[in-house]
Amino acid sequence: MATEIRTPAARDVVITDDALTVFLDDGRTLSVPLTWYPRLWHGTPDERGRWRLIGDGRGIHWPDLDEDISVEGLLEGRRSSEAQSSLKKWLERRAGPTPRP
Repeated sequence: MATEIRTPAARDVVITDDALTVFLDDGRTLSVPLTWYPRLWHGTPDERGRWRLIGDGRGIHWPDLDEDISVEGLLEGRRSSEAQSSLKKWLERRAGPTPRP
């Protein structure tokens, strides 16, 4: 008889200035350094606080920061894989246009 392995679902998220903490439906709590996810780290507390669960809790989405993190990735200890060039462009867009002299 085959045993089905199910990735637990996220049920709640708490973000501080230093950590992303995810509470899972199997009773576990995962906490990782916020620096693992530069978009979250660069976000304001309000932007980080506007998240929603996606895929029945298999992931978390931050619409203001265009960030998605999967529970599976958290369990595997995966950090953001965003290229530095992509992050730089995103940060430049957040800063807005450069003022002319």
